[in-house]
Amino acid sequence: MSLFSTALRQVREAGAVSLILFRIMVPVVIAVKLLEELGAVKYIAAGFKPLMNLVGLPGEMGLVWATSVLTNMYGGMATFASLAPELHLTTAQTTVMACMILVAHSMAVETTIAGKSGVRAGFMVPFRLLSAILLGFLLHRAFDLSDILRGESRILWEASGGGGSIPEWAVEQVRNLAAIYVIVLFLIVLMKILDKAGVTRAMNRLLAPVLSSMGISESASMVTILGMVLGISYGGGLIIKYVRSGRLSDRDVFFSISLMSILHAVIEDTLLMISIGGSILGVFFARMLFTWMVMRLMVGMVNAISDETFYRVFFKRNVKETSSQETVSVRDDDSY
Repeated sequence: MSLFSTALRQVREAGAVSLILFRIMVPVVIAVKLLEELGAVKYIAAGFKPLMNLVGLPGEMGLVWATSVLTNMYGGMATFASLAPELHLTTAQTTVMACMILVAHSMAVETTIAGKSGVRAGFMVPFRLLSAILLGFLLHRAFDLSDILRGESRILWEASGGGGSIPEWAVEQVRNLAAIYVIVLFLIVLMKILDKAGVTRAMNRLLAPVLSSMGISESASMVTILGMVLGISYGGGLIIKYVRSGRLSDRDVFFSISLMSILHAVIEDTLLMISIGGSILGVFFARMLFTWMVMRLMVGMVNAISDETFYRVFFKRNVKETSSQETVSVRDDDSY
């Protein structure tokens, strides 16, 4: 295949992906603009203020996180890009917000995937939300005490801050969408280069001993790594197949899905959060360390409880096949 044909294919793929994203992002951007014009953002911010104060953020960022939780990361990014310019957030604050988005987003879809594997929604939803808040709080305190990342953050595309006429705002949003297309194209090309260069395989080898130290069994490690690197829909799909084949114990499934739920698509999602101004110090390294600590604690606690309690609180006993022909998407819903 010629270089031109390869490049054209990447451009078309980026266009197809961007079109799907724009269907999500455009309604979100318009909704945020309407809320701003109606003066509703300040009232929504007031409702989120206590929680956001806990993690060192202005109340408006609560709307960003809520959008991510209810839609997906791109919805949250669109809301962030609409609100952030007037707030003049520091890199530390943007990193806190980015990490909270990374841990808890796309809850409806991803909780459904976890449920098909047997993990109870009554555990998964509060687990992810509380984990996001805890990580945000710990990062806020760490950045405060160390006095780092104090400079104003810079997003790779600048959204309108809400001023100016409606036509001017509309033109600005078109520019934003064009910038997002460029970012999507860059990510697609970069991911393919990393895969061809063997970086994905190298990450698989590096992560295996880390999973072992968390208490993830060897039988579940490969599928967990795939979910961490490629996305929860891909990893969750493989887990579902493993559940049906009986190749993993229920506790292995539970630990694997729990880990994937707060740490997945580590390359792609990390790059996305860097694009809105987050620091790799938080969105990658701190998130990895946080996940390791949470999973070490969880594995120890869950392994100490009885089977009766485990199945009543955490896991659905005897998960049945819904259909022998059922297929699971191999694309991470966060992105596509």
